[in-house]
Amino acid sequence: MSDLPVIRLRPKSKPQAIRHGFPWIFADEVVLDRRTRALPAGGFAVLEDAERRPMALVTVNPVSKIIARVMDADPAARIDGEWLRVRLARALAMRERLYDAPFYRLVHAEADGFPGLVVDRFGDSAVIQPNAAWADGMAGEIAEALADVAGVETVILNGQGRARGLEGLDERTEILRGAAPDAPVQVVMNGAVYMADLLGGQKTGLFYDQRPNHAFAQRLAQGAEVLDVFSHVGGFGLAALAAGASRATCVDGSAAALELAEAGARAMGVSDRLETRQSDAFKAMEALAEEGRRFDLVICDPPAFAPSKQALEAGLRAYERVAKLAAPLVAPGGYLGLCSCSHAADLTQFRNASARGIGRGGRRGVLIHSGQAGPDHPTLPQLAETGYLKALFFRLDG
Repeated sequence: MSDLPVIRLRPKSKPQAIRHGFPWIFADEVVLDRRTRALPAGGFAVLEDAERRPMALVTVNPVSKIIARVMDADPAARIDGEWLRVRLARALAMRERLYDAPFYRLVHAEADGFPGLVVDRFGDSAVIQPNAAWADGMAGEIAEALADVAGVETVILNGQGRARGLEGLDERTEILRGAAPDAPVQVVMNGAVYMADLLGGQKTGLFYDQRPNHAFAQRLAQGAEVLDVFSHVGGFGLAALAAGASRATCVDGSAAALELAEAGARAMGVSDRLETRQSDAFKAMEALAEEGRRFDLVICDPPAFAPSKQALEAGLRAYERVAKLAAPLVAPGGYLGLCSCSHAADLTQFRNASARGIGRGGRRGVLIHSGQAGPDHPTLPQLAETGYLKALFFRLDG
């Protein structure tokens, strides 16, 4: 690939991490001359070490702090439709081994060899999130490869979110292939029915990552009264009802999300056991405490309060406050589930913040289970960010 430009590591950079699988190269690690700064965002280049030895084929974005992402360990690789199809086929084979139905995360970014690209599958539809410039530029080719490999008919680009801004990409939503679904897609997980709005919903329309944590919560939910805070489309609440909970209350700030939760309950035939509250979650928990409400199982699955290192301290305080408000709502001997999808907060930091909050809420308890995302969200060992989801379940004493 001698026709490709070259970017070179600075002499003090450590190439061992990249050779051992770390996929990112930061701007302060490369020689930032005028030629490198002029490279087009989303283009490809050969990465060399300081001794001018080729290391990998990378995609480049001079406007991002992550100036390069490893696409292929072979510097001579060519990123084209065939390259996309080969990697998609590998990702698909694993999901088909894991799941009986075609509802899962098909591509989990770097962990599946697609830097900055997320693809969630909903039967014969797929929603892609191209959060890196190369994926945004090749969105059409990605859609065609998805059709060829996975047989999907509709491909929707959801170009929303903080990650795109960091890459200098505009927000956009576009139908790349097929026709937009005329109704939310029904997704069955753990016996519950969820309604995924592929065009207007949050992220790709549904959070597949919590599937194993929903399943664990179901073991605590039989015959229980359940509170699901930051419920989105009813994630934990509907799973609890599917497992035989006596009642579930879903709290979320989005009326549209709660309408989808109610539609899921109707499809399950459990509408009479579902209560929804549209409210700020913190205010709702305060109000429930004033009403004297108590629940056998309380689960809080908030958005990422610590999406970056700069937001870490404030985010940990927010997680502590969630635990502080949620703990008094748990009936004696009941259970509290707390979740974090923050990249910047590791498991130890989140666990400590949660424990502090439970104590500040006047309760004591023991940690009975720690969960993470399902296997359709694989973790790249060299990149902690791919293992972002943490779920803690506590049994609270009197």
